[in-house]
Amino acid sequence: MPGGSLLNDGGGMAEYGGGLTFPVVVTCLMAASGGLIFGYDIGISGGVSEMESFLKKFFPGLLKTTAHARKDVYCMYNDQALTAFTSSLYAFGMVGTLVASRVTRRVGRQGIMLIGGSMFLVGALVNAAAANIAMLIIGRMLLGLGLGFSGQATPVYLAEMSPPRWRGGFISGFPLFISVGYLIANLINYGTSRIPGWGWRLSLGLAALPAAVMVVGATFIPDTPSSLVLRGKHDLARAALQRVRGKGIDVDAEFSDILAAVEHDRKNDEGAFRRILRREYRPYLMLAIAFPVFLNLTGVAVTAFFSPILFRTVGFGSDAALMGAVMLGLMNIGGILGSGFAMDRYGRRLLFMIGGALMFACQAQKHSLLTRAHQPYLHFWQRTMKGTSISAFVLQVAMASIVGSQLGNGAKMAKGYAVTVLVLTCAFSASFSWSWGALYWAIPGEIYPVEVRSAGQGVAVALNLGLNFVQAQCFLAMLCCFKYGTFLFYASWLVVMTAFAVAFVPETRGVPLESMGHVFARHWYWGRFVKDQKFGVTST
Repeated sequence: MPGGSLLNDGGGMAEYGGGLTFPVVVTCLMAASGGLIFGYDIGISGGVSEMESFLKKFFPGLLKTTAHARKDVYCMYNDQALTAFTSSLYAFGMVGTLVASRVTRRVGRQGIMLIGGSMFLVGALVNAAAANIAMLIIGRMLLGLGLGFSGQATPVYLAEMSPPRWRGGFISGFPLFISVGYLIANLINYGTSRIPGWGWRLSLGLAALPAAVMVVGATFIPDTPSSLVLRGKHDLARAALQRVRGKGIDVDAEFSDILAAVEHDRKNDEGAFRRILRREYRPYLMLAIAFPVFLNLTGVAVTAFFSPILFRTVGFGSDAALMGAVMLGLMNIGGILGSGFAMDRYGRRLLFMIGGALMFACQAQKHSLLTRAHQPYLHFWQRTMKGTSISAFVLQVAMASIVGSQLGNGAKMAKGYAVTVLVLTCAFSASFSWSWGALYWAIPGEIYPVEVRSAGQGVAVALNLGLNFVQAQCFLAMLCCFKYGTFLFYASWLVVMTAFAVAFVPETRGVPLESMGHVFARHWYWGRFVKDQKFGVTST
């Protein structure tokens, strides 16, 4: 990114004025509240999907199947129509993200968040009033479009508004609100599951509340300076920057770099989606693809979607399964809070390493418990773990081991083993929230140059929602087919993604957005693609 103040004499990045002001805190919190609609839908879908009143109205055939399931509990919820109820939202969310990326330049990030919240609000009301599956899917379509719009705009909004020193903490507000929404949804499911006949309508309809919070918040916050400059509103952009940085703070250097970045963008009329395919933007495109792919390969998305069903599969009753999902929500919040405090103090890469190790250990342990009856597998993984220092892999394998040994062929898992699966799943969720859960939104939201920022974030969020759709549609069939081996599949990928993060994700702690290109230009691998605009050469 061009701009005369990007590097100082000490060879570091620019030090802009401004600190932690009340306006920036309020503005970012109101924007981050858009995460509530993400979390609420993730939590509500899994709980509603196992409510008897909901199944009786829309999926009566599945209800009969589960009532007579005896032989293979892994497969009793394997119904493509039921999973389509959850996964359809993410397919439409992918479409919404791509559309939002196209129109952001014209309506601004604030406008995109306002549109997204409004569509989610209408979708929630349609779902609450659903009389048939067609009406249910229409509501999910509107919810998905709302998620796509808000997911494309909110993390970038937070990155552009927050001070560089605390940017990671502010962006982590978005996944924090996702976790809060997930927890609230599961608490609501726990209560509405006791309402016969129409409890599911209340669960789905209450999604209108977080949508209303987002609409109100988006109405009263200003657009970002970069977005305003892109639309030629320089005076409003400077006023917005001065407001969030504080009165009396000199914002000339930061505003000049924003103007220079936008001017660099305007010199090239090529569209953002075409531009990001060029060689000099390859690092950003690769990370835009790698982050959502690896995020989904952690296995946490399907655990969140189907946690009540998963807990019922391993032997919990309906109420206990819903409370297990509530516990997952609490662990997610704890992990996000810890990450928000740590990422701006110790950097992003350390969180990747710690989180990856712990997640691997959780999935390994689940496999271990599930395959206790299959001693050859257990002995194999015991020998494997003697040669690795990654404790997270142990947890994934352990969860699979428990399920393999204690579940299947009509057997019900002993209470002690079921509780252990719950504990391991909670530990896994906390580890995810500490690392990939927070950093997925933080790093893609901050690394892109302004000229490809909307396109890069659009690619990352659209791909994530598209993979959410695939996983949500396939997970129950995968669980039916591979059984406890499902956890081994995810555990293996945790090793790959942790190694990738260590080798290819540069440290961005405290770096101003307008200086981010210099970080990539000095990276051992990405430097061969990114030109350092300060010196006009490519770093190697």
